[in-house]
Amino acid sequence: MNKRHMLTLRLYTIPSPMKRADYLRKKGVFHHMGKRVMITSRKIPLYANLISIGNNVWMASGVSFVTHDVTHFMLNGMQDGNRYQEKIGCIDIGDNVFIGADAKILYDVKIGDNVIIAAGAVVTKDVPSNSVVGGVPARVIGSFGDFVRKRREYSPEHPANNAMQVVSPECEAEAWEKFYNKRNPDNQKG
Repeated sequence: MNKRHMLTLRLYTIPSPMKRADYLRKKGVFHHMGKRVMITSRKIPLYANLISIGNNVWMASGVSFVTHDVTHFMLNGMQDGNRYQEKIGCIDIGDNVFIGADAKILYDVKIGDNVIIAAGAVVTKDVPSNSVVGGVPARVIGSFGDFVRKRREYSPEHPANNAMQVVSPECEAEAWEKFYNKRNPDNQKG
């Protein structure tokens, strides 16, 4: 069993995503890892030393980093007289970045500062600073500043308790009321 597999097994015993990031930083798994990083995944990507992670980077569940492709195996099977090599590349993530659930970041990509990557996005090219990207392939769908302004307006009376991973009955009722009122504003309570 190689070192990457041993580290991956150890990650399964660390319940906190912040502590997992601290462990990976201490072990020097990535080329660079800044402070205040959250990694929910327990899978260490192949060639993790080709990934640099800035400060205040938060990764939701299922985020994948692809630092290589394996098409060379197929190409070498064509027996055309050429010898093809594995293609690898780096991934550089700036500061203040959120990467949504199940997003995929491919090699040779630089993600700027102040970026939000939507859930399920496939990032195949550089992401400019101060942007929100989403889609397959990912493209700019908004600005970071606009996202922050909209989020400031969100202030539920009964917020969820993320630390305990629960919503109270009051929080649940408020969320459903807002959900239905958004879809049918004529039914709002006055």
